[in-house]
Amino acid sequence: MKYPVHERFYTWQGEGVHLGRAAYFIRLYGCPQACPWCDSAGTWHKDYRPEGVTLMSAQELADVVAHDSPDGAFVVITGGEPILFDLGPLVDLLHGMNRRVHIETSGIAQLRGDIDWVTLSPKPFGQWPEASVVARADEVKIIVHDPSDLQAGLDTLTGLRDDAVIWLHPEWSRARDRDTTVLNAITEAVKSNPRLRAGYQMHKLYRADDLDVHSDKRLVPLGGNTELGY
Repeated sequence: MKYPVHERFYTWQGEGVHLGRAAYFIRLYGCPQACPWCDSAGTWHKDYRPEGVTLMSAQELADVVAHDSPDGAFVVITGGEPILFDLGPLVDLLHGMNRRVHIETSGIAQLRGDIDWVTLSPKPFGQWPEASVVARADEVKIIVHDPSDLQAGLDTLTGLRDDAVIWLHPEWSRARDRDTTVLNAITEAVKSNPRLRAGYQMHKLYRADDLDVHSDKRLVPLGGNTELGY
């Protein structure tokens, strides 16, 4: 099979438990969740037409990972929604190169492939995560666009392991604009429940992704078009 690759680049992980570690990102195209604040325009804008999506085999992707990043850098498969695809062949090849593989997913389908680390980002206003993915999650990232998103996200996590980390991330426009309603809600939630952690997208402050030649450098959502207003 071939995977629809929207973006691939070498940078560092800007979120979560593995913050600051060198990582090679593979962003797959396609997601049914339609989050209105998503940084991939193809998930929410009716006028979007895919540009720059390349169909690549597992071997082709493994080869570019080996060429574009040094030994020791782990691989993050993100999207879009990567769980829609059978990642087993790709993961097996990457493991053969001694690369650990992480996935960032909303958990809406069964996980395929021997993934080393699962970051679950539930979308309570859309399709809830599968129970098997919740049980497998190593960490959870709840995106907070409105204070009501806090509890809504937590409600999707029945069966989560006791040792899984739960992050509360302000949606980027709220963080960028220093929206105190959202930021204060996260602060109070963490203070009232020590299991929760306040998170942030640190790579966006550094503009770290933009330093890789393969990253989309336009200051619009991935696939966006300023002339069309998105």
